[in-house]
Amino acid sequence: MLEVTALGWTLTIGVIVALLALDLAVGVFRPHAVGFREAAVWSIFYIAVAIAFGVVFGQIAGWDFGAEYFAGYIVEKSLSVDNLFVFVIIMATFAVPEKYQQEVLTFGIIIALILRVIFIMLGATLLNLFSFMFLIFGLILIFTAVQLFRHRDVDPDVEDNALVKFSRRVLPVTDDYIDGKMITKVDGRRVVTPMFIVLIAIGSSDLLFALDSIPAVFGVTNEAYIVFVANAFALLGLRALFFLVKGLLDRLVYLSAGLSVILAFIGVKLVLHWLHVDINTSVPEIPTPLSLGVIIGVLAITTVASLMKSKKDPDTKAHAGSLRARSDDRQH
Repeated sequence: MLEVTALGWTLTIGVIVALLALDLAVGVFRPHAVGFREAAVWSIFYIAVAIAFGVVFGQIAGWDFGAEYFAGYIVEKSLSVDNLFVFVIIMATFAVPEKYQQEVLTFGIIIALILRVIFIMLGATLLNLFSFMFLIFGLILIFTAVQLFRHRDVDPDVEDNALVKFSRRVLPVTDDYIDGKMITKVDGRRVVTPMFIVLIAIGSSDLLFALDSIPAVFGVTNEAYIVFVANAFALLGLRALFFLVKGLLDRLVYLSAGLSVILAFIGVKLVLHWLHVDINTSVPEIPTPLSLGVIIGVLAITTVASLMKSKKDPDTKAHAGSLRARSDDRQH
C-alpha cells in the first residue's frame, strides 16, 4: 500500500494549485485568440511536467506505483481528448467568440477537477468499505463501453441537455456575449449571458466524464493519491491541448471506438480483481504492465487507423460518441 505523508499531499496539492493559477492567469486574465505556436509550447510544458512528476514519483515510491501512475495518466489523457470533442461541440453550438474560449476552457477544467476530487474521495471510500464495488465499477465501465461503441458515430446533443434547457427556461439570457461576463445588468435588470449557459453545459458534461473516468483509473490503481495526480495532470493541459488539436479532432475517426475498447478492458480487469479477492484466488488478475501495454497499443492503433481513414476519405468526420442516441436520431 502506498503511504503518502501529509507533507507529500500538501506539496502535491501546492504544485497543482500553482499550475492551475498559472493556467487561470493565462486563460482568464489575458483573454486572446491562441495560436498554434503558443498552444504547442504550453502543451509540451504540461506533458513534460506530468512526465517529470512520474519519474520523480517512481524513484521515490517504487516503479510498481510509477507504472500505475503512468497507466492512469494515459487513460485520463485519452479520455480527456474525447472530452475535448464535447468542448468543441459546445463552443460551436453557442458560438463562443474565440477570445473568450480560453476562459470557458479554464473554468471547465476547474469544474472538472473539483468534481473529480469529490468522486475520487467517494470512490476510494466505497472501495475501502465494500470490495464488491470493484464489481460495480467494472460493470459500469463495461456498460459504458458498449453504449459508447453503439453510438460511436453520434455527437452529444447539447441542446437536449436537461440543465441547459432548465436554465434557459427560468433565467433571462442576453443574446450577446457582453465583455465575457456571466452575469450583468441590462436596463437595470440583472441577466445572465450565453457565457453562463456555456459553463452550465461544460459543467454537466464534466460530470458525465467524471462518472466514467474515475472508475476507469481505479481500474489501473486503487491508490487514491495516484488517481488524484493522474487526473490532475491530465486535466491541467486541456486548455492548451484544445487549441493545439481542435483542427485535428475531426481526423480521429476511430477514437470513440478505441476508448470503448479501453473502457471494456479496464472493466474486465476490475471484475477479475473482484473475483480474485472475493471469490477465488485462482482467478487470474491482469497486471499493471500488461494494462499499460494494452492501453498504449489500442491508442496507437486507433490513431494510425484514424489518420489512414481520413487520408483515404477526407470527407469522413470524427464524432465524440455518446452514451445514448440523439433525440432526432431516435425519432427516425
